[in-house]
Amino acid sequence: MELGVTSWQLWAESCSVIALRSMRMMQGGKLAEHEAERMVSEKIDANMGLAMKLATAGPTTPEKMMRRTITHYRRPVRANQRRLMR
Repeated sequence: MELGVTSWQLWAESCSVIALRSMRMMQGGKLAEHEAERMVSEKIDANMGLAMKLATAGPTTPEKMMRRTITHYRRPVRANQRRLMR
């Protein structure tokens, strides 16, 4: 049950970040350009970081792997949410 709730939280936070980023990019200009570049580089960094974590985790259960994945992605998503809401 807890895994389902944290998955839903990640989904909701991600939707919020998508909306906030979309609004920023629709404004255009340097800020929008910087946000687009940041978005792409953050996704690459997050995926590479997760790949390393999972590759070096050793034997684990699918549930633990999923928890690590959600925890890994929630940190940057929440940071982006806080930054974009300022």
